[in-house]
Amino acid sequence: MIADIKKRAIHRSKIIGGQFKGLQKMIDQEEYCMDILTQSLAIQRSLASLNKLILENHLRTHIAEGFAERNDDQTEKMIDELLNLYELHNIRSKN
Repeated sequence: MIADIKKRAIHRSKIIGGQFKGLQKMIDQEEYCMDILTQSLAIQRSLASLNKLILENHLRTHIAEGFAERNDDQTEKMIDELLNLYELHNIRSKN
């Protein structure tokens, strides 16, 4: 993993952990539903930010190296992986 991206991803994951603990506490204390939902949505945004970092790392390392090799089978595999990820995201986003 690229050092800068790894550092940012670890930092982001620690923030998410704290946000999640806060969410659990809010639920346990039966806080106002809208406040709980707001915290949950903030966690989802943080996860999206983490996903973007991981995807950036994947594109800058694995994908860049794979395309540089000019191996047709490997290229097709990488394209399929990205398309499957795109499809998975779109299916989940609609729910």
